[in-house]
Amino acid sequence: MKQNAFERRHQAEWQDFARQLDALEHGRTGADSRHFPAAYRRLCRQLALAEERGYGSRLVERLQQLALRGHRQFYRHRNPLAARCLGFLLGGFPRLVREEWRPVLAASLLFYGSLLAMGLLVYLFPELVYSLLAPEQVAQMEAMYDPDASRLGRFGERSSAADWMMFGYYVMNNFGIAFQTFASGLLFGLGSLFFLLINGLSIGAVAGHLSGIGYTNTFWPFVIGHGAFELTAITFAGAAGLKLGWALCAPGRLRRGEALRQAAARSVRLVAGVLLLLLIAAFIEAYWSSMTFTGAPLKYVVGVLLWLLVAAYFLLAGRTLHAPE
Repeated sequence: MKQNAFERRHQAEWQDFARQLDALEHGRTGADSRHFPAAYRRLCRQLALAEERGYGSRLVERLQQLALRGHRQFYRHRNPLAARCLGFLLGGFPRLVREEWRPVLAASLLFYGSLLAMGLLVYLFPELVYSLLAPEQVAQMEAMYDPDASRLGRFGERSSAADWMMFGYYVMNNFGIAFQTFASGLLFGLGSLFFLLINGLSIGAVAGHLSGIGYTNTFWPFVIGHGAFELTAITFAGAAGLKLGWALCAPGRLRRGEALRQAAARSVRLVAGVLLLLLIAAFIEAYWSSMTFTGAPLKYVVGVLLWLLVAAYFLLAGRTLHAPE
């Protein structure tokens, strides 16, 4: 068979295979992905035929590139679960966050905006803290960040040997907040909006009150480290919930059930990354943030580095064409 006839016969098949590769490389899977292994084997046979028959170098190089990309995708999807999880961590999660920048931006503006506004108001007008927190809660917060405490945070007088118990407590507490913020998005997004707002106002009220009474050398060094992961996770959980709510409110040409199914597929992946961030936050909070012997300057340095690390991860990771998924 002459080269022209060979190309005409298989041109549509090669184009379809290239589209499958584009979808797989960008994390999109569908019904066509089930036929990918068979399509990859056919392409390898066609490449072997082209080389055996001495077809032009341009055609052979094109098929070689398709085969190389296919090889990467074929063996990537045969990797065990642990390898896929690592791929999601190294490239898939930050890429997903960037792709979902609209709900992420909306959740961030609501959460951080309410936090900063309430913090400033309580700092300027201290009595406002009691509009959100009961006097008993305010007294508890003051005790948690008392400059004379041996360890900061909840149950500050615990021994260092009990840090692992606090790690478990922080994990369960943070997971509960994240799940609440995410799942309530099924109420047409109103639940996620409410929990983002109430969490932002509450954290802002505590920050403004403790700063106003002079606990800046204990409160801010405590929260700056794990806050990079915990606050980011809360906003992402809210963004995942807002995506669910938007699918219900504005399904477009899809039926609401189908729009929700498609939104949930991406939202659940986003929440999986949120849980990882919360695990890291709980570990830092239990084993690093609560320490008092390290001194505030060192905690500020570490905290700033952690915030820069989180920002660089979500802005830069996963940008290469064949970044791990």
